[in-house]
Amino acid sequence: MCGRSSLTLTEKQIEERFNATFYSDDLVKYNPLPNYNVAPSHYHPVITQSDPRMIQLYKWGLVPFWANDPKIGYKMINARIETVAEKPAYREAIKTRRCLIPIDGFYEWKKSNNKKVPFRIVPTNTEVVSLAGLCESWKQPDGQTLHTFTIITQPASDKVSTVHDRMPAMLLPEVEEQWLDTQISPAQALEIISPYPDEYLDVYQVSSEVNSVKNNNPSLVLPADNDDQDTTQAQQLSLF
Repeated sequence: MCGRSSLTLTEKQIEERFNATFYSDDLVKYNPLPNYNVAPSHYHPVITQSDPRMIQLYKWGLVPFWANDPKIGYKMINARIETVAEKPAYREAIKTRRCLIPIDGFYEWKKSNNKKVPFRIVPTNTEVVSLAGLCESWKQPDGQTLHTFTIITQPASDKVSTVHDRMPAMLLPEVEEQWLDTQISPAQALEIISPYPDEYLDVYQVSSEVNSVKNNNPSLVLPADNDDQDTTQAQQLSLF
């Protein structure tokens, strides 16, 4: 499960990292950065197979092209690597609609004695890491097109498994172009995904303020202070 993340760099930093450019009208419309508490239904930067030199803003929660109701996207924020090539919602997208989803960290909650304690997992070898994702375009009744994405997940690495049993499919920088390569098959693309090396990951507890998506400020990505670590209480997770 990956249900919350962050992307706190500026537009210019992201453009330089991916050698790509934002559509200016997207930034004016959504003004998405920085975001310390990215949640499903938020618009977020993606780099697609069809237009890898542009950074576009898609909505988190994939709506298949054949869907009757866009609300299905709330159930499709993640796609399990074990079944992504078989599920009707994803088996076409995995062929030609793969995308990169840039983040600088993600959150998971550790269950312990009726508590949910939030942790942040960040890459240490790069400022921004790409998640392997899939994207779709859905024609709305008003004729407008809704662009959406989902994040592929895999079993957690040893370090992340101390918090949660699943994690997003994080790609090393050297395989990002391969993930977007239109010449490789879905099976070959999925072979690119491997557990992110634990030596490149840092896991630390953060403030319970991150539990609510209404909170979005720089303090959310900081390590929890001693008092917070000692007194963190379970709070109902508010995804939407």
